[in-house]
Amino acid sequence: MRHLLTGTVAAHGMALGRARLVQPSRYTVDTRPLAEEEIEVELQRLHQALDTARQELRELRGKLHGALAREVNEFIDAHSLLLDDAELLRGLDDLVKVGHYRPGAALKKQRDRLSAVFEAMDDPYLRSRKEDVEQVINRVISALQRQTSPEERKLAARVGEILIADNIAPGDMAQLAGNGLLGVVASSGSAYSHSAILARSLGLPMLVGTRDALSNIHDDDLILLDAERGEAVVHPTAQDLSRYRAWQREAAIEGRRLAKLANAPTRTRDGVDIGLLANAETSIDVAMARARGADGVGLYRTEFLFLKHKGLPSEDEQFIAYRDLVMGMGGLPVTIRTLDLGADKADAAGLSLRGEDNPALGVRGVRLSLRYPAVFTTQIRAILRAACYGPVRVLVPMVTQPDELIAVRTLFKLARQDLKRENIDLPEKLPLGAMIEVPAAAINVRALLEYADFLAIGTNDLAQYVLAADRGNDALENIYNPLQPALLRLLSHVISAGRRAKKPVSLCGEIAGDVNFTALLLMLGLCEFSMHPGQILQVRDRLATLDHAELRRHAARLLRVHTHEQAEALLNDVVNASEALNQCAGRERPVA
Repeated sequence: MRHLLTGTVAAHGMALGRARLVQPSRYTVDTRPLAEEEIEVELQRLHQALDTARQELRELRGKLHGALAREVNEFIDAHSLLLDDAELLRGLDDLVKVGHYRPGAALKKQRDRLSAVFEAMDDPYLRSRKEDVEQVINRVISALQRQTSPEERKLAARVGEILIADNIAPGDMAQLAGNGLLGVVASSGSAYSHSAILARSLGLPMLVGTRDALSNIHDDDLILLDAERGEAVVHPTAQDLSRYRAWQREAAIEGRRLAKLANAPTRTRDGVDIGLLANAETSIDVAMARARGADGVGLYRTEFLFLKHKGLPSEDEQFIAYRDLVMGMGGLPVTIRTLDLGADKADAAGLSLRGEDNPALGVRGVRLSLRYPAVFTTQIRAILRAACYGPVRVLVPMVTQPDELIAVRTLFKLARQDLKRENIDLPEKLPLGAMIEVPAAAINVRALLEYADFLAIGTNDLAQYVLAADRGNDALENIYNPLQPALLRLLSHVISAGRRAKKPVSLCGEIAGDVNFTALLLMLGLCEFSMHPGQILQVRDRLATLDHAELRRHAARLLRVHTHEQAEALLNDVVNASEALNQCAGRERPVA
């Protein structure tokens, strides 16, 4: 039977797939006692679910190869033995036949009883085996509660999976994205979380705050994820599927239209040129940036080299990565951000401090780099060497005060002197910029501009610090909002200070690539955006519909609002009025 669940859109799109639950232990079970005439039918359902679970384990074992098989097969074998355990099976049958328990309730009672037995054991190894019992019985409960029709199962076999979870870590999402993951439905989380940002980058539709997802969706249910309307449809009807096919056709047409903008200029309706740069960390990102007509790389994250290493990457390893980046952009400017570890990014090399009471406010970014000058100097040398292959800028993260920039400049000067003595070619000039993500840096930006050649605003962290709200906490959605007046005034202050100092200011936070905020950023005076390369065409298209002069005319009104609701209303009114004026004047959207 069709069932509709609603949530908050974290990443737009639609997908049709079979459900895969991350937390099947949260299934609801029917605790009503069985009538005598129901016992045989329900007993048969229980045995069918047990057979399904056994078959799943056999299939899983057959799919695994190499090191992964050696690591996992031990657990699969243990689970298979549990499913054939005579005492477990006899206990389940007795609960149904004698106790008149429904199969789901019987499984849950056996799970809880056996878990308690293992928990009471003195031996730590035996005590840990309760997890195997719970996982095995949860698998059977999952098989029992699937309610797909033969037609749905036939359709579901031809599609990928939609993950149903309380929440999902970005690393897990990245791993699953290459293995048939089509979308995500999360019962908690925020549209500004790391996972939501990654979903948008990967083009995976995602809903968050879908409260009843884990209790109303079962493994292998057919799901239509509609992250345009904010809905997840369980057991979609023919009408739902028709709507999905229509969306696919429209998305294909829109994709072909946007593709024509790859080589188009980035310009507002009234002819103001805007710089669109790419955030990148892999060669795939660089290739996509070139293909979509980026004006350069506005943020290259170097920490991925440290995150994937068990030890520290050598100077030559870093040099090769940076050189390939510069050459890959074919003469377009590249901004390399120095090491940004700490907080939620813990490296395998052990640079990040462990056990900090509040790592988000701890030793991270430039603070960590200056704590390890030898490691930082290795990175600086690699950047200097790579900068001979094309235009490079260096961006320093987590800057709080001018003395940090002075210290970084000193290390660059010393590294340059050492490389000269080694007769290594060096760039004549290497602009050094500050990332504005600490409120103190934003407030005291004029002092920083005495030592910085350019600025890049990181709104993800800046908003988090200004508002004292974790962007991943769905309970704070009403507070963590890019339209909060305090944040808008800080952004305006930084952009204006850069303009007065005649130094470039870009914005590389998540809102730079969100077309819902493009008009807002133009209104604040921003003329350089840096975003995931997958968002460039949409933002270029949006800019072509906006009148820069008209938006700037309302900037003062925007900075006088008292609430984010007032900011949103003003922005909508200005944009809608501008579009209506353009239509009345018969002005068409520029054609690429």
